[in-house]
Amino acid sequence: MIDAADRAAMEESARAAIASADGNAAIDEVLRKLEWLELLAAEPADAIEIVFGALGATNRAATALDDVLASALGTQPRTDLAVLLPPFAAWNPPGRIDTSTVHARGLATARAASASELLVVCGTASEPRAVNLPMRDAEVRAVHGVDPEGGLHEVRVQGRATAGARLDRDAWQAAIALGRRAVAHQIAGASRAMLSLARSHALERVQFGRPIARFQAVRHRLADALVAVESLEATLAAAREEPGSETAALAKAAAGRTARTVAAHCQQVLAGIGFTTEHPFHRFLKRTLALEGLFGSADEIVLDVGKRLLATRSVPTLIEL
Repeated sequence: MIDAADRAAMEESARAAIASADGNAAIDEVLRKLEWLELLAAEPADAIEIVFGALGATNRAATALDDVLASALGTQPRTDLAVLLPPFAAWNPPGRIDTSTVHARGLATARAASASELLVVCGTASEPRAVNLPMRDAEVRAVHGVDPEGGLHEVRVQGRATAGARLDRDAWQAAIALGRRAVAHQIAGASRAMLSLARSHALERVQFGRPIARFQAVRHRLADALVAVESLEATLAAAREEPGSETAALAKAAAGRTARTVAAHCQQVLAGIGFTTEHPFHRFLKRTLALEGLFGSADEIVLDVGKRLLATRSVPTLIEL
């Protein structure tokens, strides 16, 4: 466990280093210099919170998610190893094996464009199997959607399962839980950044002879956005204290809904300029829209949790109060 002073210093260093990197392509090198993989191996919770929070706050993209999932699946992370993520809004293993042929479809970070190998999890969540395939067996296409700078790629795979290993039955769920927490921390960082942009605008923008921050309607919107961000951070803290699939799922769902709430309030405070590409707000909004679908959207996760609660007729104890 990293003490509070060291943690604060590491957060400041990571955010400054990531913000000063010359483009998204240089951030992986920055993380290497920050000894990201060593921290991930020693203190995974701190590593994920520090790095992904900084990525969200600075609106930068990296391939650290590959390292998180590879590590959770029992594989040593490498810069030339990409991990196939589930398709947008889904969280089941993205591949299947027919006889000796792997068929898979999903998303990947920017690492898929340069990696030599692709780690694909096949089968079901309760009976997962990991297969390493050469990238030549994959068709990789950059995603040009709402957030083309986010580095996401669409991947389709068809290749022979010449090597692979059966995973522990809980390995995939553990990987999804860590992935959800990582993305939720990135969304939390971006949400706080959106709030900061709106707050600064409210203090600087003058109407009727006074800053709009003094108007009650503006204050209410900023206050509601702050409550949403603080609630998300509390949910993430609970997911850290009681790690598991359920707490991670609820943290990810809370992150998606928080981003929508914060974006709506901040865009209203920013008014006209908040709907343009001249203000940096739109970059954070687009990034959260893209991240919200990774490992399940908020609506899909909540629906899934509700179905399981109805099926079991019981409510699990998520945290000890």
